Amino acid sequence: MNNNINGTVDGQTVVEYSTVDSSVKELIEAAIQVRNNAYCPYSNFPVGAALRTTTGEIVTGCNVENGTFGPSVCAERTAVCKAISEGHREFTAVAVAAYQENEFTAPCGTCRQTLAEFSAKDIPIYLVKPAPVRVMITSLFKLLPHAFSPTFLNNK
Repeated sequence: MNNNINGTVDGQTVVEYSTVDSSVKELIEAAIQVRNNAYCPYSNFPVGAALRTTTGEIVTGCNVENGTFGPSVCAERTAVCKAISEGHREFTAVAVAAYQENEFTAPCGTCRQTLAEFSAKDIPIYLVKPAPVRVMITSLFKLLPHAFSPTFLNNK
């Protein structure tokens, strides 16, 4: 994936944070804030995620690691599980906040597929660093163009 190293503004894929609308800023700020709660003593790589539900609510999650690594949970899946447990089944946008010096951090493959489970249509995904100067704007279908769909299970 071309992450536009260092976030070179092109006006489409990477934009200045100051130019995004207030609802996107609210989502981004929620992801940045919850990143502070990450439990990541092994990787030291805190990640925060925020989902906007179809009712407009924001549900957040952070990564939670485990010493045996396998049971670790990414921020995006934490937010999805939290949202599902609160009765939400569909999302309209996602923001992910993490810090890498030279790139934006996109959801891993498992998180992409988990988001696809609850997204019948394409949704924007906003990638930011903790001090958002620039925002990379992508979408679920760009990150996972041929996702497995629950509808496939009905076509036996």
